[in-house]
Amino acid sequence: MNKTPTEMHHFNAPDMDSSSSNSNDYFPTKVPLNGLQYSDIDAESQNFLADPHLGKKKYDEEYRPGSATFGMSVFNLGNAIMGSGILGLAYAMANTGIALFVILLVAVAIFSLYSVHLLLKTANEGGSLVYEQLGYKAFGMPGKLAASCSITMQNFGAMASYLYIVKYELPIVIKAFLDADDSSWYTNGDYLVLMVTVGIILPLSLLKNLGYLGYTSGFSLLCMVFFLIVVIYKKFKIPCPLPEDFINITVNASTSHHNTTEDASCKPKYFVYNSQTVYAVPILTFAFVCHPAILPMYEELKDRSRRKMQNVANVSFLGMFIMYLLAALFGYLTFNEAVEPELLHTYSRVYQSDVVLLIVRFAVLIAVTLTVPVVLFPIRTSVNQLMGASKDFSWARHVGITVALLVSVNILVIFVPTIRDIFGFIGASAAAMLIFILPSAFYIKLVQKESMKSVQKIGATLFLIMGVLVMIGSMTLIILDWIHNAGASENPGDGH
Repeated sequence: MNKTPTEMHHFNAPDMDSSSSNSNDYFPTKVPLNGLQYSDIDAESQNFLADPHLGKKKYDEEYRPGSATFGMSVFNLGNAIMGSGILGLAYAMANTGIALFVILLVAVAIFSLYSVHLLLKTANEGGSLVYEQLGYKAFGMPGKLAASCSITMQNFGAMASYLYIVKYELPIVIKAFLDADDSSWYTNGDYLVLMVTVGIILPLSLLKNLGYLGYTSGFSLLCMVFFLIVVIYKKFKIPCPLPEDFINITVNASTSHHNTTEDASCKPKYFVYNSQTVYAVPILTFAFVCHPAILPMYEELKDRSRRKMQNVANVSFLGMFIMYLLAALFGYLTFNEAVEPELLHTYSRVYQSDVVLLIVRFAVLIAVTLTVPVVLFPIRTSVNQLMGASKDFSWARHVGITVALLVSVNILVIFVPTIRDIFGFIGASAAAMLIFILPSAFYIKLVQKESMKSVQKIGATLFLIMGVLVMIGSMTLIILDWIHNAGASENPGDGH
């Protein structure tokens, strides 16, 4: 096939069946993204389509066939969705109640899927598989910067939360298995997080194609499934109410006098509102954000079409919704009001040397460690876009950006206050931008064939307004809570 893109333009055709053995041969000759002269063709059946004015080299690079299978893409997306956020959901349920939490979880999951739909449709209409380029086409440089900053902020927060878990959970595992004390250098969290970054995260992050991480993503998801199983199992082994010392209890403690009388703290609540409830929506939005990874995964998808990528998202979101609900419910029912922002740390206050929980810690550490490279890909793409999207691929630039990002996030981890603040602040700001505001704004601006009075545009407009309200409201309440807590710490009592 030596035809130029202009010549190819005369052979455009609707999407071939994905089972066709030569579907990749037809891939470069799809309907152009502007699709004006083919407006009668169902957009759902179109592959990602090419601009006939691109030079041949640029054309071949941007619209090459993908290599990731449907199952591998589901693993990748599921791993991008699920990470450290699952550890904060029981805390969110404790501060909203079971019923309100389920309502919020369903709402955020549906809204996230809707925003994926908007993003994929905008990518087809806008002619780009790069989030920042959609921002540029929609609003010029301000749009590009908004997308780039949101992606960078969200993924930096996510990576920081993952490495935060490595920093504070890995020393516990090492001390338990090696019977070491806090004075040993290999139980220092700062050293350990640097070693994990250099030895595991950096090599995986240097891979050129995201599809290869499907294998590590699948293993990571299995680790989280194991975590969920143990959370459910421990619900029936830990007594309620918890003993007064709240440490080193055994299974036999369920026969203690503390469990002979009904305690109000053991009754699950269905609707709760307190000062920590403001973190619930940001924690949930943080837990469901995967949007920066959607377009790179769309690009890597074999025989890609918008319908196929939407199905990848549907399967991934359904699986993560079930896991999130079960982890939150059984984590909350285990500790009730005593649950902490990081669920694993709550277990450490009950068991210091439980073998099963130590294995779970190790599994979660593996899961979050393997998730960091997946999360890093969109940040590197964003930085590449800011440095110059037209430049050819360079291994020197690829390695340089990767190392710089990992060095920066490791420095940030040293100054992270608590994981709750990461969940709250990133969820209220960058996550709200990526789920609600940017996909709807890009859709309204770039999808020209639908009028502003159409149901689709009205829905996107309402989604945009809701996103702005969620972001402003959540940020305001979280900042007020920080101010209140800062004031309380400065005046702890009359004698100070």
